[in-house]
Amino acid sequence: MEEQKEKKKVLYIVESFASGVFNFLVDLINGIDKEFEITIAYGKRKETLENFQNYFSNRVKFINIKNFTRNINPKKDIKALKEIRKVIKEEKPDIVHLHSSKAGILGRLAVNGNKIKMFYNPHGFSFLKQDDSTLKRKIYWMIEKMAAIYNKNCVIIGCSNGEYLEAKKLNKNAICINNGINIDKLEKETLNFKKKDLDYKNIKICTVGRIGYQKNPQMFNKIAKRFPDIQFTWIGEGELSDELTSTNIIITGWKTREEVLKILNEQDIFILTSLWEGLPLSLLEAMYLKKICIVSDVIGNRDVIKDGMNGFIAKNLNVYIEKINKIRQATDKENYIIKERSKEDVCNIYNLNKMIGQYTKKYLVQ
Repeated sequence: MEEQKEKKKVLYIVESFASGVFNFLVDLINGIDKEFEITIAYGKRKETLENFQNYFSNRVKFINIKNFTRNINPKKDIKALKEIRKVIKEEKPDIVHLHSSKAGILGRLAVNGNKIKMFYNPHGFSFLKQDDSTLKRKIYWMIEKMAAIYNKNCVIIGCSNGEYLEAKKLNKNAICINNGINIDKLEKETLNFKKKDLDYKNIKICTVGRIGYQKNPQMFNKIAKRFPDIQFTWIGEGELSDELTSTNIIITGWKTREEVLKILNEQDIFILTSLWEGLPLSLLEAMYLKKICIVSDVIGNRDVIKDGMNGFIAKNLNVYIEKINKIRQATDKENYIIKERSKEDVCNIYNLNKMIGQYTKKYLVQ
């Protein structure tokens, strides 16, 4: 009888164990857990789900890094570094995969000098965040650069082409693996949805996400004010909800995934006014549901949307207005072509199965 091949051990280290990073890991790990022995060393944020273990296969092992913090905290960061080194010593992984900035920095310090294959997903570099001062962003860039020099063997993975180009400035040892969505699951979730044709007389526009600085609710509000005859919907909630003052805006609050998809399906146009992005999964889902998308001209958005081909890119308020008017005045055929192309691109390029295949290959081959 042939001896069963021993599985490679993969250790995921993640401080930002919530929201987009959490969802990314759920999809990736549940797609590869039969092929690898997996451990997640995680930090707990207030946004971290209490029952997070239930989202993963029961084969996954969890270790809490108690001193992980979002912000720079020298005392706690040194303690977290020691915790990570202890986990690596005890678990003896073949591969260490770091997620988000804090884990990316401490993880590379902890592993350097060991013969372990390493990967790092920034999920949006800290130095690209527009809500920090120029000085703070320069400091973040210097920290990332020093970490990349310190551990040149760690492969930085951009989740979009734009993020990959930024990664390449830090370390030539960088690759691009596009984020992907679970199309099979999405197809089942939306199987009973009625097909929504674009309603020219009663156009509906929406966005999805936290109402915070990154998503630029101020711009969303300005656009809504210029189209008082159109219903705008923000699916989500957040600390800047009071900036959405236009009377034609509906704020839904947080909804279940089923409810989000149902509301999204009822819309005609999906817009993202973000100041920065990684590669937004909400955009990919909107494209799959054949919503015409208008997005801000930032990394992530402009990597997915090709202006006039599968959606539109807007650099400022006037361009958002121009693009919405263009959609309203276009023929059925013109809008149909854009909607079909957007769904095709998601199926062919931003497909979870393709993403999982690329990560698996890197784990096994590189």
